[in-house]
Parts: sequence; structure tokens; C-alpha cells
Amino acid sequence: MQYMVEMKIPRSRVAVLIGPKGEIKKRIEEATSTTLRVDSGEGDVQLSSEDSVGLYTAKVLVQAIGRGFSPERAMLLLNPEYVLDILLLRDYIGTKKGMIRIKGRVIGQEGKSRAVIEELTEAHLSVYGKTIGIIGLPENVALARHAVESLLKGSPHSGVFRWLERQHRQLRMRNLFNVADGGAR
Repeated sequence: MQYMVEMKIPRSRVAVLIGPKGEIKKRIEEATSTTLRVDSGEGDVQLSSEDSVGLYTAKVLVQAIGRGFSPERAMLLLNPEYVLDILLLRDYIGTKKGMIRIKGRVIGQEGKSRAVIEELTEAHLSVYGKTIGIIGLPENVALARHAVESLLKGSPHSGVFRWLERQHRQLRMRNLFNVADGGAR
């Protein structure tokens, strides 16, 4: 049985999806057993496969690249433990001027806020267009999402970072205990 999905990505991200000499597109096709047809003029992407899981994975990869992630970071999603979460900025503010301001809160001066969130959550962020994308392990993505949402709602950076530092310490302690217990829970 042949499965098919059609989606749209920004035209500015089509070249990134295809990659030099079609390398990225080919890597996605090979890794997920799918076929990608890309309309570079419109940004339409048609994915097809006989493997529904591979098709879903390819769809998430294309979505991640379309939302501003580099192909290398998007390829993390080939690991079934990794997830992609996308926050729509219109859910937090409606005006274009307000959107620029809240994106700036997440990015921070010279990218500092974004870098702190990525470091403390071990997740990857992409602020692109009217969205913020997060890639990582589910628990890490949940922490990053909470931090980003707090900033979008106007919480002070210092409070958000203190909360993240506490969560990061707790996460490291849990991981240490799991390793010491041989992974048993």
C-alpha cells in the first residue's frame, strides 16, 4: 500500500531541504524509505512511501527544516526517541510589532537567551517566521517549551533561568541515579 502526504514549507527553506546537489533530500529519502517531490517555486513537498513510519519520520524532518532547523539538527529526529515541538507565536501575541518583540525575548541579546535555554535543557531551538521549534528528548523539550512559554508570557529572564537551572540539576541527578542503578526505575 502506498501512503502519501502533501505539505508546504517556506520557499526560502526549499534550497536547504534539497541541499547541495540534492544531498539532503537524498539522505532523507534513504533514511526513511520515502520519495520526496519538491516544487521549489511554491514550496510544496509531496512525500510518498510504502512504510507509514518512514513517511511520518520524513514528514517531521521536512517540517523541522521548514521551521528553520539546519538539516543536521533535523536529522536528530531519525532517532525515534527525539521529538519536534512547534509553538505558534500568534497564540501569544497577534501584532507584527509584538511578535518581533517576543521573538527577541526568546533569542536574547546576541542569542544569549536561546543559548542558555539550549544548554540547560539539552534541546535545540529555532526561532523562524511565526514559530519557535524545539527538537530533543521529550523531557528536555517539555522543559524548553515551559521556559520559552514563560518568556513569551513576559516572565523575567532571571526567574526563568533560575527555574531552568534547578530543573537541569534535578534532571542530571535523576540520570546519575539511573546510571548507578543500571537503568532500572
